[in-house]
Amino acid sequence: MLTESLHVKLNTLRRMISDLQSVLVAFSGGIDSTVVLKIAHEQLGDHALAVTAVSPTFPQVELDAAKRVASEIGARHELVHTDQLEVPAFVQNDATRCFHCKTDLYQLLDGLREPRASRWIVDGTNLDDLGDDRPGIKAAREWGVRSPLVEASLSKSDVRALAQALGLSNWDKPAAACLSSRIPRGTPITIDSLRRVEQAEDILQAEGFRHVRVREHGDVARIEVGAEEFSRLNQPTLRAHISARLRQAGFRFVCVDLEGYRPGGISLG
Repeated sequence: MLTESLHVKLNTLRRMISDLQSVLVAFSGGIDSTVVLKIAHEQLGDHALAVTAVSPTFPQVELDAAKRVASEIGARHELVHTDQLEVPAFVQNDATRCFHCKTDLYQLLDGLREPRASRWIVDGTNLDDLGDDRPGIKAAREWGVRSPLVEASLSKSDVRALAQALGLSNWDKPAAACLSSRIPRGTPITIDSLRRVEQAEDILQAEGFRHVRVREHGDVARIEVGAEEFSRLNQPTLRAHISARLRQAGFRFVCVDLEGYRPGGISLG
């Protein structure tokens, strides 16, 4: 059940999106962009189009989830292909990596606005994101992208509560981040590294680990799981199985980060 305050914010979000008349939703399948898409579809119908960028940095499991959720909502959904590995400033992987990634995305989406008859690009940035170091937000502003959740003063906890109240199947989905965030800053990003990390995380998720990251440090895999999952990961048989599978994926050494899963974290140099 929504609080009175959250009802007010939801109504603000509905009015604001309705006033936009037609939108392209930068849709990753996470709960933030899902709430934006849900309300956009509710208010604008076919004048709301979800667009998901398919690239080497976007895990296949996330792409599959985005397709499913857009279908559940009943929204129009289009896939576009891009490759940040063709952007030298992205590949060098410095502190501005996210800026170059999002610039590539928003430039692509901006080119779709006219042919798709969309007045605005909207994203899933929420109020809490503004307090983080997010160069991607700077790119969004440069390309005139609107952030309805911010404009309606919705925090991350607000968004999750809304997602649950709206009956969205991914309301409790763990936070996700592009695969390049698993590579230490200053280490050039390669397709081999991205594939190795994706395969490693798929292995852990297949074993039922919910909050997981695998950070690559050369030939070392650094596993992060939720603190509540440490004891299970340390079961001898499962530990040996995961270690063997990650070695098959291309890592020479496999270790566990004792600080555990840290959403929004970056790999250490």
